[in-house]
Amino acid sequence: MAIGVASNFQIYNAQFWGGFTEELAQSTAPLTGAGIRVTARPVAGHYELQSFVKAIAGLVSRRDITSVAAATDTALTMGENASVKLSRKIGPVAQAVDALRKAALPFVADWDATGEQGLSRYLGGQIAKAQAIDMLDAALLALRTFLENANTNSNRHVIATNGTMTNAALVTALGLLGDASQQVAAWVMHSKVYFDLLALQTALATGGTDMAFGTMMSGTPISLNRPILVSDSASLVVTGSPNLYRTLGLVDGAAELVTSEEQTLVSDLVTGLEQLVVRLQGEFAYNLGVKGATWDMANGGANPNPTALGTATNWDMVATDKRELAGVVIISG
Repeated sequence: MAIGVASNFQIYNAQFWGGFTEELAQSTAPLTGAGIRVTARPVAGHYELQSFVKAIAGLVSRRDITSVAAATDTALTMGENASVKLSRKIGPVAQAVDALRKAALPFVADWDATGEQGLSRYLGGQIAKAQAIDMLDAALLALRTFLENANTNSNRHVIATNGTMTNAALVTALGLLGDASQQVAAWVMHSKVYFDLLALQTALATGGTDMAFGTMMSGTPISLNRPILVSDSASLVVTGSPNLYRTLGLVDGAAELVTSEEQTLVSDLVTGLEQLVVRLQGEFAYNLGVKGATWDMANGGANPNPTALGTATNWDMVATDKRELAGVVIISG
């Protein structure tokens, strides 16, 4: 049992706390700017199933005005997509009360008044961001896996021909969507890819080359009139020698994250030890769905781990037209 004691804390004499908690560093901008929808509604069970009417090929066709022959009926067909619930825990985090008292954190002296708030009073911001990062990483992993799966989604990804990200790779990726390319709302990329692109475009501009992409803003890569959202999520990296990076061009509603169970967060005092200890622990859950895909409940199962989320056979295509999927992927070094 790893319980913090006074020696774990920096105890200041005649000084004051400059901040209660260090912020987590990874950017969560794609959750709000790249078509990944975040909502909240109760969902019972491990999955949420939704049925839909599939697109009918040839719904409108030529009518022969010289004939009164019987027409052939076309039946409606339905499909079903499933999102999968991911169950998560917070902590537990435990700390000796004496350590908090010597660090002069005020809630210790006022424990009765703060009740269940406990450590959550100081960890609240960090917990909230950790939850957002977990949700973002899961969504990006699912999107990358599904869109890159050549068995069901052929021609949904582009490999940058010179190894690193280029202007041409962005153009080629949009071209995979044909006349639906305007649906791509944003690029989500790793910072390494972002700065590779910026370095390339800066070199071209410095060399006097006409890039024909408009005017480069200082410090911002040109991106075909789409915002670039940078996140150093592990879901965008395939480790190796060298590492390979995935850049996602996402349409609106590419993924949906639904806070599907009420969060429980509890802190209490633990007795029976050499020192009084305060412990915080919590639970929550959310459902993850990908546009144009369904979670394969038989193959993937309930409450999948990252390996299962990143297994292509656990995501099945249900959209009739590949242009109705979540977007495109660019692979670069």
